[in-house]
Amino acid sequence: MFQALSRAIGQSLDPAFRRVFNRSLLYSLVTFVLLWLGAWFALEWAGEWLVAWLRDWSGEGFWVDVVDWLVGAASIGAIAVVSFFLFPAVMVSIMALLLDDIAAAVERRHYPDLPPAREQPLGEAIFGNLIFVAVTLVLNLLVLPLYLILIWIPPLNLVLFYLLNGYLLGREYFELVSVRRMMLPDSRRMRRRNRGRLILAGAVVTFLLTIPLVNLATPIIATAFMLHIFEQLRRQEA
Repeated sequence: MFQALSRAIGQSLDPAFRRVFNRSLLYSLVTFVLLWLGAWFALEWAGEWLVAWLRDWSGEGFWVDVVDWLVGAASIGAIAVVSFFLFPAVMVSIMALLLDDIAAAVERRHYPDLPPAREQPLGEAIFGNLIFVAVTLVLNLLVLPLYLILIWIPPLNLVLFYLLNGYLLGREYFELVSVRRMMLPDSRRMRRRNRGRLILAGAVVTFLLTIPLVNLATPIIATAFMLHIFEQLRRQEA
């Protein structure tokens, strides 16, 4: 795994990587601005309705002012929550659109003997991305109470964070690169056979995503990293 990561990082200055980095940064920024605005306006609308209802019910007063202030604070909190929970899903979804350039660059340099990659049908790719986003949202919402409880127990909340996101990112990055070389059902069977190793690889990606500035390039490095892991596993199982 260390060799796979060092190879991925070592190729990070490849011109193909830089081109994808520029595009993924732009797409990510646009996506998050839209998500932030959506969360902000939705809470502002709900908050204004709630404050108006309270004023009709009880008139002006201390509690109405408190609720008004809480609504403003909640809008800011919503932006943080959207960023925290959706960042991995958004970045992986964007990388799915730009995957071929990265994968082709890695294969040219490290696996020149490989035949042309399989073209994944658009419907299959869209369906896979929707499933990943849905699983990410559902799992994060399910463990949210645990996050809130374990926030006061630093070792355990970190374990939960890395386990959950390690599973999600390991699963999705592996499928992104593997379906270029095999059918989706075969990819999923291979993923299940190597679940532990892929969770660990996903945890490494999660760690990189927590480092400021490094996290901007992490999706590209993670794609190359997982492609190396996939090729290692494929050769071991051949």
